[in-house]
Amino acid sequence: MLSSDQHHTMDFNVKKLASDAGVFFTRAVQFTEEKLGQAEKTELDAHLENLISRGDGTKNWTEKILRQTEVLLQPNPSARIEEYIYDKLDKKLPSKATNAELLGQYMLDAAAEFGPETPYGSTLITVGEYQKRLGGAERELLHTSATTFLTPLRNFLEGDWRTISKERRLLENRRLDLDICKARVKKAKQAEAKAAAAPDFQETRPRNYVLSASASAAEHELRVAQTEFDRQAEVTRLLLEGISSTHLNHLRCLQDFAEAQATYYAQCHHYMQDLQRELSRCANSVSGPASAAICPNPVSSAFLSGPSIGAAVSSSSSSSSNQKPRTPTMEQMQLPVTGARKAKVLYDYDAHDVSELSLLADELITVYTVLGMDPDWLIGERGNDKGKVPVTYLELLS
Repeated sequence: MLSSDQHHTMDFNVKKLASDAGVFFTRAVQFTEEKLGQAEKTELDAHLENLISRGDGTKNWTEKILRQTEVLLQPNPSARIEEYIYDKLDKKLPSKATNAELLGQYMLDAAAEFGPETPYGSTLITVGEYQKRLGGAERELLHTSATTFLTPLRNFLEGDWRTISKERRLLENRRLDLDICKARVKKAKQAEAKAAAAPDFQETRPRNYVLSASASAAEHELRVAQTEFDRQAEVTRLLLEGISSTHLNHLRCLQDFAEAQATYYAQCHHYMQDLQRELSRCANSVSGPASAAICPNPVSSAFLSGPSIGAAVSSSSSSSSNQKPRTPTMEQMQLPVTGARKAKVLYDYDAHDVSELSLLADELITVYTVLGMDPDWLIGERGNDKGKVPVTYLELLS
């Protein structure tokens, strides 16, 4: 048996459901009549309309930029779907090797099978190690981009924009209610005027009284609806004006993303320069056809065959040594300083040998060049420390 309180609760829920259904139906009728041009529609003020248009544009372009950035950073659609599922489940995605890291590991495994002391094996080890470094740089780019760029854009779409959309839907409902009340007032006044123009002398007072009361009630509902509409319009306006702050936040995120890309490409450029130098040193050590197999030229050996391999490698090595600027020795660093200037270090850099100078981001050093030096490098000085530094890691100051 149900208690009286339970009966009361069920009655209340049924009444509320019927009331909500009636309101929904009335709004649907008003909306349909507006679309058909059979009902008047309250227009929003121009400022609010502009804010709504700007908000829609921000939402649409943020979605496109977010999706395309995800494609740029992760071209594999299956991997993107996996990342999306883990994100929705609020679980951490298992760490995976990048494609470059996998390639590097395959090269190292191949070198172990072919023999690390063989020319092919030793070159596989060298290239494989640098591929793994490139993969590590890519991993850092993916992590930094996700933290500083993708996450803020996603938070806007799933947080702020959802709130704005909810308030806009509520504003639309308030507008429909307002226009419904306006239509009721209009009909009540028309009925009252019609009754006054053609009075029924037998029921004049009761009928006029009822119509007047109906018009008064409709006008009261209109005032309430107007107040609620104005209040909701103000709430929506304040939220949409916050889009300007969103643009500023996304601007900072965009700068962070560009900086992460610059760091990544600078690291890749530096790693490839180092790899080319190592392969070039190996090629330059070739003295004749008899020793050509010791260290094949990484560019041309894959395309050469037969007895002419040694001569081609030697020729290529000789040409490379003639065209590539010589790496300066420590004695050359003692030449008189010319064109010395200050430079700001953009990224940390670890020296690969004693001829180079390790750097820390944001520190200031003195740099200059010497005759015959590789244009991608400068001589850096910090106190009594001196060594080669890569140009891509520096911002030269006037």
